[in-house]
Amino acid sequence: MASPADSIPRELQDTFTLEQKEYLDGFLLAAAKRGQTFFAGHTANGLITADAASGADNQAAAKEETYFGTPVEDLCREERWKREENPLDVWDKLLAHAEENRFPEAADLFRFKFHGLFYVAPAQDSFMLRLRTPGCILTAHQMRGLADMAEAWGAGEAHVTTRGNLQIREFQPKDIIRVLTTVQSLGMSSRGTGADNIRNVTATPTSGLDPHELFDVAPLAQALNFYILNSRDLYGLPRKFNVAFDSGGAVSIVADTNDIAFIATRVPPGRSVPEGVYFRVQLCGITGHRQFAEDCGLLLTPGQTVAVAAAMIRVFTNHGDRTDRKKARLKYLIDRWGVEKFLEETEKRLDFPLLRFPLAECEPRAAVDQQGHLGVHPQRQPGMFYIGVAVPVGRLSAEQMRAIAKIAETFGSGEIRLTVWQNLILPHIAADRLKAARQAIADAGLSDAAGAFTAGAVACTGNKGCRFAATDTKTHAIALAGFLDELFPIMQPVNLHVTGCPHSCAQHYIGDIGLMGAKVGGDEGYQVLIGGGSDDRQGLGRELISAVRFADLPPLMERLFRGFFEKRAGDESFLAFTRRHPIEQLKDLMAVEEQA
Repeated sequence: MASPADSIPRELQDTFTLEQKEYLDGFLLAAAKRGQTFFAGHTANGLITADAASGADNQAAAKEETYFGTPVEDLCREERWKREENPLDVWDKLLAHAEENRFPEAADLFRFKFHGLFYVAPAQDSFMLRLRTPGCILTAHQMRGLADMAEAWGAGEAHVTTRGNLQIREFQPKDIIRVLTTVQSLGMSSRGTGADNIRNVTATPTSGLDPHELFDVAPLAQALNFYILNSRDLYGLPRKFNVAFDSGGAVSIVADTNDIAFIATRVPPGRSVPEGVYFRVQLCGITGHRQFAEDCGLLLTPGQTVAVAAAMIRVFTNHGDRTDRKKARLKYLIDRWGVEKFLEETEKRLDFPLLRFPLAECEPRAAVDQQGHLGVHPQRQPGMFYIGVAVPVGRLSAEQMRAIAKIAETFGSGEIRLTVWQNLILPHIAADRLKAARQAIADAGLSDAAGAFTAGAVACTGNKGCRFAATDTKTHAIALAGFLDELFPIMQPVNLHVTGCPHSCAQHYIGDIGLMGAKVGGDEGYQVLIGGGSDDRQGLGRELISAVRFADLPPLMERLFRGFFEKRAGDESFLAFTRRHPIEQLKDLMAVEEQA
């Protein structure tokens, strides 16, 4: 019969005496008995057990380190930075950089974006600050305070963005603490406006004003905003995230360009749910990747929308790609999973079921008024009006900001609405004060009746303030729109979207005319798209010109619009005209020659 000592290699056994072998037999037998009798380990659910048969892996054994389920070694650079130091915890670094008047290195440059601070070199050797304006609403007091801040420490102006918020530029490091604390003293925040966060939560800018709307969505946008600000885990997503609330009225919020969009809808009588106002949910709008948001089959009550948004964002946080920045948006998670699995994972985080309900059983969304955010319009409140003010490419001087604040207080309620078309709205103006209010707007160098092209011009920051942009987008947009306004008195707005690079911050794919900046023969130029639109005009622009110098673009556009006026059918819109004609026919109208 074998003894325990027989487990020792033969070459070692030969060196032991008989007495040593007997000692080893006894020692090893006792050790074996102790191991069998007094086992302690862990079960799969973490409980401690004395049963060796049910024990799990050694809890002390080294395990592969992960971050949101992704092996650390597979993380992209930005995810490693977030793991090494939470960007929300760098206040001491902000203080140090201000004290030393020093710009950050790459990792902290990324982390500072979580506080709304963007170092925009080499375009500008300074910081840009981006602000949150939940629901696209701010007060006259806040506008005036921001004007003072911009003038004291920045460039003396602010820019309205395509997410209905404000950016202020040219802050030096020594002033960033003053800037951030001033923002907070105004009751505002810049937290999460950059990097991998939920950007400004938008709402239809006429919410609560529009006689045709189904639901006032501004409170929903504001509720989600404050939920985000008070939920630490909703920072540091795999990539940026956009959420919008659409009231279902005459003015839209371009909801179909958002990662999640909640759109008010009405269910008529005779359906399987009580008649009334609900919300549809659209997912995965990302026009820079040539995709609109699509209805996912859900019907929500208004009170469910914020909870569903929070649940969906957390599913994305935990399962989005953290290895490849180009594949880290919500679209790619749902491409991988499918919509139904995404909804199932969302439902696991909710204490109420998600109702699947056919879109066809809801009333169609009302037609969108393209001019509803500009000019004078009656409100749902009797005797009250709002004025939509054109702000060419969103640029407001500090003096104009103060003038707008004064007009809002003097003639309205002190409230100011921003729009995703880089304009603004002044609400709650009585009929007998409209004339004086409009004159005050004109005295400020602004207008509520800008030309069709200028009013519809949208432009990103461009190469004057962004290192990615190839062109001076704002200057070019104003020049081209002004040129066309002088030649063609069009009563309908034509949307001109000018973006400086493929990131498409100005959403050039959805413009009647979309321009994307590029270098053409060493000069600033553009790729030209035609026939884009959103909402009930939804469609991605088609390439009309692959590359053209900006200096050569105005005469081409002049020939295009002359052809439009000569050949359009009745009062056909420019969009309908361009969509009706093949690209080659449109090129023939311009006699275009491609440039390398």
